[in-house]
Amino acid sequence: MATAADTTAENAAPTHQLLFYTLVVVAFLAASGVPTPLYPLYQASWHFSTPMLTLAFAIYMFALLLALLMTGRLSEYLGRRPVILLGLAIEVVAMLGFLVAQDLGVLLLARALQGLATGIATSALGAALIDTDHRRGPILASVAPLVGMGLGALCSGFLVDLAPYPMRLGFLLMTGIFVWQLIGLRGTQESVSPRPGALASLKPTARIPVSVRPTFLRVIPACIASWSLGGFSLSLGPVLARQVSGIDNAMIGGLLVCLLAVMGALGVWCLQRQNTRWILMLSGILLPLGMAIVLWGVARHDILILLAGITVAGPGFGAGFMGAMRAIMSLAPQGERSSLMAVLYVASYLSASLPALMAGIAMQRFGLASTVYGYGTYVIVLSLSALVGVLSQRQATK
Repeated sequence: MATAADTTAENAAPTHQLLFYTLVVVAFLAASGVPTPLYPLYQASWHFSTPMLTLAFAIYMFALLLALLMTGRLSEYLGRRPVILLGLAIEVVAMLGFLVAQDLGVLLLARALQGLATGIATSALGAALIDTDHRRGPILASVAPLVGMGLGALCSGFLVDLAPYPMRLGFLLMTGIFVWQLIGLRGTQESVSPRPGALASLKPTARIPVSVRPTFLRVIPACIASWSLGGFSLSLGPVLARQVSGIDNAMIGGLLVCLLAVMGALGVWCLQRQNTRWILMLSGILLPLGMAIVLWGVARHDILILLAGITVAGPGFGAGFMGAMRAIMSLAPQGERSSLMAVLYVASYLSASLPALMAGIAMQRFGLASTVYGYGTYVIVLSLSALVGVLSQRQATK
């Protein structure tokens, strides 16, 4: 007969594993945000153009996408733990690359390795969270990336302004965290039995099951709008914050990114018990409203108005991603959860990288303010189109 202590231990194990996987997701996304406040320092030290600055952001996204397309189904064959282990090991190498970088070439290489590592681990981690807890897993899979992105950018900005070795210290700390997680991975339990077909699964694919496609097409605009705003804040947000505020301080750029991410995570947490349709509707209202306030702040050269707009847009940013994930992943057939998660992340990261890269190029010709107005209008129109799509399908998304 099982004792009370045995029952407590059985309940504690999944909770411990859920927390561990959540912290790994937070760490990966925090590491992706660490370079954001450093871009102006890199640009000043190594004298490269703004399009090259956005390339440093975009190359991370492109490497991540390639990894997702090739390895998105790998954990269904090898198991979650081996794939997460591989991602963590490559991430440590990427952190060491940032530590020794002395020019743009090494920075781009380290950024590409970081994208590769994150892409390998992302879908496996998302699936592992859902495997561990079907109720809390999807919520944490939505919240953890936002929290990580915000913490990485804010803490990096803090270190740049107040700590020694600003271009090295953040990466040194992240190296220690990833090494600890490599060791801690041994204490987790595998949720997938290995099976043949791992090599065949590496063929790039972006398959969406037929049963999921109508819902996917209906809700994905909300996800695209959300991550377009996220990509802009990560790549050009620090430059915009400095120009609008007139403050030459790395923390102001980190604050902008952190505010968007934290408000997004708060929105996800507060809305987790609402139905999916309501979540997507709220995203379609808050995100364009917040973006309009941001553009007003840019026009007025008022950093407080700009940050207020980010505060309003943040919950819409988080809600758009969570609503799309919930609507799509709830329909995932057994055995295709990891690959469908990969498709969702591919759409998300493409939405973050391509518009941001085009914005960096546009800045060279039209200037920062005009580029921001154009980008903001794009996000607003896309968000409103997603809202119209949800409203036109009153009973389709519950």
